Amino acid sequence: MRDAEKTIGNIVDKTSVSVISSVDDEGFPNTKAMLPPRKREGIKCFYFTTNTSSMRVGQYKENNKSCIYFFDQRFYRGVMLKGTMEVLEDEKTKEMIWSAGDEIYYSQGVTDPDYCVLKFTAQTGRYYSHFKSENFEIE
Repeated sequence: MRDAEKTIGNIVDKTSVSVISSVDDEGFPNTKAMLPPRKREGIKCFYFTTNTSSMRVGQYKENNKSCIYFFDQRFYRGVMLKGTMEVLEDEKTKEMIWSAGDEIYYSQGVTDPDYCVLKFTAQTGRYYSHFKSENFEIE
């Protein structure tokens, strides 16, 4: 795929919804819509906020295989990234991702024990546009 980072980065940066998936204890995929990532490093690493007590966090701690999906509804194109999801609870990462107003979700602020960061690291991807799909590797 030509200039995958630019094309996919554009889709990610303009999305209002992210779709993330985990694997449950029976081996089935579980998918959920979330807010867009708070931060990304190219198309390799993506950071999301969530509740430590959530079902998804428990699933990632048991099996870190994951995928995330972003789409551009206007032009009917999208990208699925496959990789792993880490649950990060260290103070430095939580502060890096924290935004003003997060107190509505985490009443105790950045140190709230129910606040954590999900870090997704992509390994491969599949891009769909103009009735064609294309697989690609992420370095």
